[in-house]
Amino acid sequence: MARIGVTGMGTMGAALALNMADNGFQVAIHNRSPERTHEVVAEAGGLSGNLTPCDTNEDFVAALDSPRAVVIMVPAGGPVDQVIAGLEPLLDPGDLIIDAGNADFNETRRRTKELEAKGFRFLGVGVSGGEEGARIGPSIMVGGSQSAYAPVKDIIEAISAKFKGDPCADWLGPDGAGHFVKTVHNGIEYADMQLIAEAYGILQSQGRTTDEMAALFGKWNQGALQSYLIEITAEVLAAIDPESGKPVVDIILDKAGQKGTGRWTVIEALKLGQSATTVEAAVAARSWSAGLEMRASAEAAFADVASVAMASEDDLEQALLAARIIGYSQGLSLLSAASDEFEWSLDLARVAEIWRAGCIIRSALLDDISASVRAGLPHDQLILAPAFVERLSNSVAALRRVVGVAIQAGQPVPAMAAALSYFDTLRRARGTANLIQAQRDFFGRHSFERLDRDGSGFHGPWAD
Repeated sequence: MARIGVTGMGTMGAALALNMADNGFQVAIHNRSPERTHEVVAEAGGLSGNLTPCDTNEDFVAALDSPRAVVIMVPAGGPVDQVIAGLEPLLDPGDLIIDAGNADFNETRRRTKELEAKGFRFLGVGVSGGEEGARIGPSIMVGGSQSAYAPVKDIIEAISAKFKGDPCADWLGPDGAGHFVKTVHNGIEYADMQLIAEAYGILQSQGRTTDEMAALFGKWNQGALQSYLIEITAEVLAAIDPESGKPVVDIILDKAGQKGTGRWTVIEALKLGQSATTVEAAVAARSWSAGLEMRASAEAAFADVASVAMASEDDLEQALLAARIIGYSQGLSLLSAASDEFEWSLDLARVAEIWRAGCIIRSALLDDISASVRAGLPHDQLILAPAFVERLSNSVAALRRVVGVAIQAGQPVPAMAAALSYFDTLRRARGTANLIQAQRDFFGRHSFERLDRDGSGFHGPWAD
């Protein structure tokens, strides 16, 4: 009998099942098309003995030890509900269903409530690291009841990435906590990728070759910017297309895809009254990238606007560092607000630790982020932690120079500019919202508070 089952043998599902098998667990596997199930077994080599292929839902459930644990790895949304509906009549109360896809945490909260009311246990699990991570060790963010997590904790920790022996997997909170943390992880990922792309754009505008850029990103990966995304950017820029002999990056269509998690991050930030401007800029940039014909027309119409953007390598490195810190800070603030709103009691230091290996946004900053959170963040803001006040004090000037030079040159840097504006807004004790309150009171009698008096409900002389 199998200890756990995985249904959905797409790229991620198959990799996760093989990871479990590789760690010595007997795994039942199932797919809507049985042919794919048997392909996975045939390709598993020596691990095939730990895989039990199942052609039907009935075979799949029957192959599992009781109480059963079923992992669903299908596209988010309706397909997950369809799989659950097909399994429910075959499962018993106390059995565990795990959605390990990129689910909207709101749907995870709904499913938790519905399934627990029927006597089932349910976990919403965020898995980061792509296909390679799923196969050899991803970062895993678990949401649901602790009692539901207990029976599979050993499996989850065994298949997860390790950072100095510490599993990059943990239970983070009830219902949708795991999937929300994964959503914000992806939002930070969007921002980080956009920031790197903007630095690439500036270097490209200076006439740097892809080899020169690859060497520069490789150098940056040895310092404060060390991270998975900087590392793979160096590899991507160095890669040559065997057919054309050109750099691979130069033959790729300038049109970025997205699966929705970045957009969900922005939506939830707005709902919670938080700022995720670097993520919003990144999501918008991906959306703009789809308008290829429009952008070509605009380039022709405004051809004289652009000029070469000059920025030093050191300034670009420090600008990326500052913007990345601000992006992480926005993400942590959003997680903190959601934790309060949904009563999750998220351990943000542990979240940072889970992200240190296996996931896409793993970087050298995460140890310092974890330590700063444990020491206590002033006003729940990472940028106010002493370690990051020092780093930003030393790097924001470079971000300001890079953004200024890029804007003067007509070189788009929406995420860098958003990060800088966020920083400048937060570092002013008195901003300009007083004028907005006056306007609101003028046209809508919304009232305001005064600096020189206690209380609220004041109106301006225009009210008379």
